[in-house]
Amino acid sequence: MRMPGGWWRSKSTPAKVETYTRWTYHFFAVFEVMVFGLPVLVQVPLRFSGWLFAALCGHALLSTATASRAVDWTRGRREQPLRLMGTLGAVTALFAAATLLVTDALPADSESLGALGSLATGAMGVGVGTITLGMRRRRWMAALVAGFAVGCLALALLLHAAPDDAVVAALALMLFPGFMAFAAAFSVWLLNAVYELDEARETRARLAVAEERLRFGRDLHDVIGRNLAVIALKSELAVQLARRERPEAVEQMIEVQRIAQESQREVRDVVRGYREADLGVELTGARGVLNAAGIACEVRGETAGLPAEVQSALGWVVREATTNVLRHGDAARCDVGIRVLEGRVVLTVENDGAESGGAESGGAESGGAESGGAESGGVGNEGVENEGPANRGAAGAPLEGRGSGLAGLRERLAAVDGTLEAGRVRKGVFRVVAEVPLTVNEATA
Repeated sequence: MRMPGGWWRSKSTPAKVETYTRWTYHFFAVFEVMVFGLPVLVQVPLRFSGWLFAALCGHALLSTATASRAVDWTRGRREQPLRLMGTLGAVTALFAAATLLVTDALPADSESLGALGSLATGAMGVGVGTITLGMRRRRWMAALVAGFAVGCLALALLLHAAPDDAVVAALALMLFPGFMAFAAAFSVWLLNAVYELDEARETRARLAVAEERLRFGRDLHDVIGRNLAVIALKSELAVQLARRERPEAVEQMIEVQRIAQESQREVRDVVRGYREADLGVELTGARGVLNAAGIACEVRGETAGLPAEVQSALGWVVREATTNVLRHGDAARCDVGIRVLEGRVVLTVENDGAESGGAESGGAESGGAESGGAESGGVGNEGVENEGPANRGAAGAPLEGRGSGLAGLRERLAAVDGTLEAGRVRKGVFRVVAEVPLTVNEATA
């Protein structure tokens, strides 16, 4: 059963910004009716107030539909809603003109003039701001605001208003629509910027994976390529000597055998270096990556003097936990601590992003721990490649569940007689604790 607020917490940060933007403009429609429409029912004569309020409600509904389509267009999900934008612009202009005509029909000392002026200003502000959501060029936005102001000025002059009063009224009517247009332009910019930052984070992680693969490929090429070339040459020489029944052919094949065995040993060394994680390097990389992502990271404790097997196992825990916080959480702070207690090394990784996702998702199930790959800065390999709707979790989500990430971490820790615990420790705080003995059993190591 989904907890209250789980719908919001399960969304990513860009999706939250998009939802906030969408519902802000839906609220503007309600604000238009409540703030500008209700006073008309009370202060304007009944022969005008009824149809003005009904027209304002229709304008608000049209603004809501246009805003929703415009946001979808901004994210590339729909075509640009040109017809809705044009219809909303025409309705807004007609409604403002009708309001000004009603104002002209009332006595100059009528108490209804203030309410009607606010009604026209509010309708134009909401209408112009909503239409601006569907535009990209600032010149068009400025032209839209200026066009409504000029239209109001021209209508006021046609109604035989004093030129000075008409100019002042046009400028006053332009202020709120201008502000709404600026707010819409800023909202679109912010929404696109958040999505672009999220995509840049994914791209950075994927580039780290690709860079590590290239490094591994270069190491294998340097080791295997040279030795294979020597083996091919010596094998060809041995064939020529054998055809001539020369005894040196045996010596050449012995040399080929020696080079092949040496190649096997070098490949094992390369793979071992690729799969093992250095704790000090992982801690430095984790702090750098998290700080670059806007997450304050503090590392306490020393790694000097720890056995290589212990550092490798704990390095994978740091790498996977960092991947989890960076990729799936919404944390603002992450603390990493290393302590030596009674012959055991205790690694603690704690972050405050536990409320950013659902409890059912496996935060460490990105698979980086078992992949054998490494990313620079402690980002997990498989955590990037296998990320999909089924694998996407939260930094604060419990690690228990299905997935290769948890299994891989426990296998690595079990190899050095270590243990792993993970879960929420208090509201909004998630902690991963790994314990490894300092004295490693040679058989398990």
